[in-house]
Amino acid sequence: MDYNLAALKLLCSQLNAAKETTTHQSQPAFTLSGILFQRAWLQGVLVSTPTTDSSGRFLLDDGTGVIELSLSGDFLNVSWEKGMYVMVVGGYFVRKGNLPLIKVHKIVDLSPFPDRESMWYLEVVEVFKLFYQPLFEE
Repeated sequence: MDYNLAALKLLCSQLNAAKETTTHQSQPAFTLSGILFQRAWLQGVLVSTPTTDSSGRFLLDDGTGVIELSLSGDFLNVSWEKGMYVMVVGGYFVRKGNLPLIKVHKIVDLSPFPDRESMWYLEVVEVFKLFYQPLFEE
């Protein structure tokens, strides 16, 4: 994982446009209109509970699509529940025949802050206009 690459603030629907590219790193990288990334930053509602095995897999819906999350370490000791609104950052992986996957590096329960969901959409739009859109137009 190349931590020099930014974790892009995105919606699930935007991730669908990402193209896999070759890299010298062991983890695949992706491009979104020329922006190279390996990690994504998403927010959304948990629509399933983690699996009971050690994989800690469950689903996040951000209103534009669904993505699978994979937890490890101390995150497995937290009681994640359906309906929680969370922020996640982690490695992005595309798997044939399955939902895309985020291997979570950071997850935060934002449920106590009800305005976070509407603020998130504004943040993603602002980031797109300031940083990503100029690259799309080149």
